[in-house]
Amino acid sequence: QLQLVESGGGLVQSGESLRLSCAASARTFSSRAMGWFRQAPGKEREFVAAISWGGGSTYYAYHPDSLKGRFTISRDNAKNTVYLQMNSLKPEDTAVYYCAAKSNSRLGYTPRFQYEYDYWGQGTQVTVSS
Repeated sequence: QLQLVESGGGLVQSGESLRLSCAASARTFSSRAMGWFRQAPGKEREFVAAISWGGGSTYYAYHPDSLKGRFTISRDNAKNTVYLQMNSLKPEDTAVYYCAAKSNSRLGYTPRFQYEYDYWGQGTQVTVSS
């Protein structure tokens, strides 16, 4: 079993930054592609970003808000941790952010759909005030 624990959420003002962390419990973390999703109040959970198990490939959701220019996903396999750096935060970024892990991922693959992921964290709340 793999446990994922998110941290780093909180209340910030518009324009500020946060870095979310997701710590994995198992050494098999390094062989798993990882992703971040978010769920805003009253909305479905949506894909944010993914990173391949080797860290060489990343993919960001297409979003009118240009997530790719503001958010950066990265990982440190030595620390069994994946990160989501979020800059220039906006009120519409307010959501619960979840990390997820996909087993048996091929090299360079960045899973983008919820059904592809095997393990999920409990989520961390990010609130951006205007």
